[in-house]
Amino acid sequence: MKVSFTQKEFTRLLELVYLGMRTVMARQGGDSPHFERYAEVEQKILGLAEVFGCDDLVDVGPDGKRVPAAKFEEDERLRKIAGESDNDIFWHELVARLADRDLAVEQTQATLADTGAPPINADARLKELEEAYWAEFEKHDLAKILLLRGGRG
Repeated sequence: MKVSFTQKEFTRLLELVYLGMRTVMARQGGDSPHFERYAEVEQKILGLAEVFGCDDLVDVGPDGKRVPAAKFEEDERLRKIAGESDNDIFWHELVARLADRDLAVEQTQATLADTGAPPINADARLKELEEAYWAEFEKHDLAKILLLRGGRG
């Protein structure tokens, strides 16, 4: 199979590889269980950089493997894309975890109260809680968040 790229297209492919591997290694670096799945493909693509006139976008790391050049980390556009992704993940995780926590508390309280009322519709209630958190965070950001440590405040 033959694949053809212009230099501009291959540069964009290298940007995608950079952003993709950044995502794969976000928390655990090379220890990520997903790293090996993509590392070989990354090496192949980085190895083609010279063929497509993009050798300035690839360096050789201390272990002899190809790595994206420092230009990628310094590229304001890529930093913005990565930052927006990180921000989006933060808010979605925060909303999901807070809503899950609140639902678990409500379900526990309902079980302990044993009023004979029908059980909480977990999916519908979870959606309501998430929507309430989204509304709160869109209006006030984190300004009204208070962390209580050990119940002492």
